[in-house]
Amino acid sequence: MHWDYPEHFKLGLKPYAPKERYYFSRGPQLVNRIVDISDFMDQKVVVNIANVTQGPSGNTGSLLRKRLAAQGKRLPLLGNDDETANKQYTKQFALSRDRAHGQAHGLAYAEPYHYIGPDESDVESYISQNAVPL
Repeated sequence: MHWDYPEHFKLGLKPYAPKERYYFSRGPQLVNRIVDISDFMDQKVVVNIANVTQGPSGNTGSLLRKRLAAQGKRLPLLGNDDETANKQYTKQFALSRDRAHGQAHGLAYAEPYHYIGPDESDVESYISQNAVPL
């Protein structure tokens, strides 16, 4: 196809389609898989801070800390430096949806997906349900 790279074919690689698909669910999509992301939240915070073109992360925490300081206020959550403020703001506010999804399923943090698994062969399905020993 027009998106294929000839050098891949020279190396012996062949086209491949994924057998499983995870579609991130935000709206009315069917959610049929919840993934525990608790162990990856610190990484997700760093990635969200780096992605300054989308979302409410970036340096929003440090800007809030400075705005509050100008008003003679502070939020202990935001700490005493810009890095801490950005990380804590992102984890507490920007990624609060992940915490809510997790708590609904007894987890610290989770993401909802519409999962489509591998197509099962009708033949293999029939064999598994009907085969008898010789």
